[in-house]
Amino acid sequence: MSLTSIEIEPNSPANASIIWLHGLGADGHDFEAIVPELKLPDKMAIRFIFPNAPSIPVTINNGYVMPAWYDILEMSIEREVDEVQLMASAKSISELIDREISRGIKSERIILAGFSQGGAVAYQTALTYPKPLAGLLGLSTYFATKNSILLHKANKNIPVQIYHGTEDNVVPELLGRQSYDKFKSMGYTVNYATYAMDHSVCIEEIDDISKWFQTLLE
Repeated sequence: MSLTSIEIEPNSPANASIIWLHGLGADGHDFEAIVPELKLPDKMAIRFIFPNAPSIPVTINNGYVMPAWYDILEMSIEREVDEVQLMASAKSISELIDREISRGIKSERIILAGFSQGGAVAYQTALTYPKPLAGLLGLSTYFATKNSILLHKANKNIPVQIYHGTEDNVVPELLGRQSYDKFKSMGYTVNYATYAMDHSVCIEEIDDISKWFQTLLE
């Protein structure tokens, strides 16, 4: 499955890439406006890539066709999802990483980020990718494949950052904390922070994301 993407190029030739996955029902434009809000230094030549999920019927929305990385079958706390579709999306994101490497970006200079459903795909992709990546960012998300994932040793040392809203009624904060606990139990270096917000992003969070990006890519 080949994905279309929105790409934002830096002013100088890119030497790093951030692939950022949107949530259910959104598209690649959803986080496009966040790039100037990050206020990253001009010297950081980062290419931002915002892929578009395919449009598929979504069971929890009465089969309505919308952009989705995978079908959600049941809105229980554990989120019953179509793992075959999730794996297919992860493969497509892996192909985007491969493409960035072919464009001259070192794998160690590529960050994967994802919001909500996109975060679940980012988790699956980064932890199974066969080359070391710069970092993994989960925003208001959950670890959908935590019981089935087959980890690749290439990213056993990947820095993981998880952010969640304490007032989130779409993906309860409990799921963010469970993801943090799972990463810890698997031996990853993971940090977790919350904000007084719902299923969204806030200015304080954007500032923290910017600092994290700079720590990893400067």
